[in-house]
Amino acid sequence: MKLAPSLLLLLVAPTLTSGFVIVPPATSSITPPSTSKSKVILSAGGPPTPSSSDTASASSTSSSGTGAGKVKRARELIKSLVEEEECFSTEQGAKKFGEACAMDVLYEDCYEPQPFVGRVDVTNHMIAKVQQRQNRGKLRIDRITDGDVACGFAWTYTTSTEEGLRGTTFVELNPSTGEIQYIREIPEPIYKPGDLTIELLKAVTEGATPKPTPEYETKTPQTANEIAHYLFKEVQGSSIDESMRFFDERIIYRDFNYDEVMKGKDEVRTFIEDFSFPGITFVPTRFDDGVQSTCFTWEVALEGADDTIKGISLYEMDEGTKQITYVRDVPESAIKPPILGKLARLLRPGLGVFQGVPIGSREGGM
Repeated sequence: MKLAPSLLLLLVAPTLTSGFVIVPPATSSITPPSTSKSKVILSAGGPPTPSSSDTASASSTSSSGTGAGKVKRARELIKSLVEEEECFSTEQGAKKFGEACAMDVLYEDCYEPQPFVGRVDVTNHMIAKVQQRQNRGKLRIDRITDGDVACGFAWTYTTSTEEGLRGTTFVELNPSTGEIQYIREIPEPIYKPGDLTIELLKAVTEGATPKPTPEYETKTPQTANEIAHYLFKEVQGSSIDESMRFFDERIIYRDFNYDEVMKGKDEVRTFIEDFSFPGITFVPTRFDDGVQSTCFTWEVALEGADDTIKGISLYEMDEGTKQITYVRDVPESAIKPPILGKLARLLRPGLGVFQGVPIGSREGGM
């Protein structure tokens, strides 16, 4: 007898990233925006499509060297909007964010039940997010990938003395206009089920038929987005040994299904092996074109369940070893808005969690 998919998905939603992050992701690139706050140039942008990210990634990987010295449009635009314009904490900044968007922009805020489509709706949503914080806190960028056409950034809600909710956002530009055409944002789950995730996933996929092991040609990519494409589009499902070849001995792995990070290749390998069983399909959907770091979006499908779970991963690479040193995975919640997340934002709008930690106590938003 199969368990009810809707109930099981509700239970495992915050844990699905774990079983599929066996390979490092890729990053993106975009056209540099004006550094002046009052000179964001707008024009009509094309519709966001998954293939546009692959195109961006391909153009980035074909360029020579590491991209040193090149202005990364996506990264610089986001840093300007978040850090200078304060688009997540001031209404004026929220409007500036809207001005930087294409007319047909798509914003998947995975805290909300439905995505926002179009510049007007996205602008209004950004203003509503600012108002919800009640002028009690800001959003801090902890890590940001070096993409040109797309990038991802890890963030934290902060007040003057504490820091709270964390999350990851992926942003993709229209390569021709430099306007924002796609956003996916996912906050960390308040409740982190830990190893209960494994048991729930096995219950959902019980009886699933193992798939044939795919063949791959061994490669040694040199940039973060190339590594991500190789691992997720060629190696995935074939060899854990080959995947582990790209993780540094110093790897720190933050999966938001767990309270604590994993450290070192032995812990990461065990983690990956624990989630390697039939019935789970991991599908990367958009990659950025980062060189030293990368961000990508994905969906997970469980055999026996109708719905998929969306997520985002962010990876950082050591420039010398060309190995991944940091991973952050975050899955969406099955209930939107998540019950605990909504309550925490109502009670503590500045922090977005029930209990904050001292400001600066989590290095790099760890």
